[in-house]
Amino acid sequence: MSDPHQDYLSNSNSGNQLPNATATLVLGILSIVVCFICGIIALVISNKDMAMYRANPELYSVSSYNNIKAGRICSIIGIILQLLGIIVYIIFIVFFHFYGRKFKITAFINSLKPTP
Repeated sequence: MSDPHQDYLSNSNSGNQLPNATATLVLGILSIVVCFICGIIALVISNKDMAMYRANPELYSVSSYNNIKAGRICSIIGIILQLLGIIVYIIFIVFFHFYGRKFKITAFINSLKPTP
């Protein structure tokens, strides 16, 4: 018979935490907010921990595995967003370099420079 006071939300009897589950989640979130280097680090760490979980799933808790998966997803999203930002930035530079004279932007920028 089951215990009526059992807490079904806790993982007290389901195993240990994966070593870098929290770090992967934090780095994945930081990759969205700060920089994609955190996302790359989170991907490397999550690959190692996912391999550990797949080798012995009964040793680790499901919640720590879910943290690994969430951190991995956040890091992938962060890397994609940063790469899109870099691509847009390059497109703006190329556009203003080649078409800046049409819009008189380069003349305006040159007028801001001090003359010798």
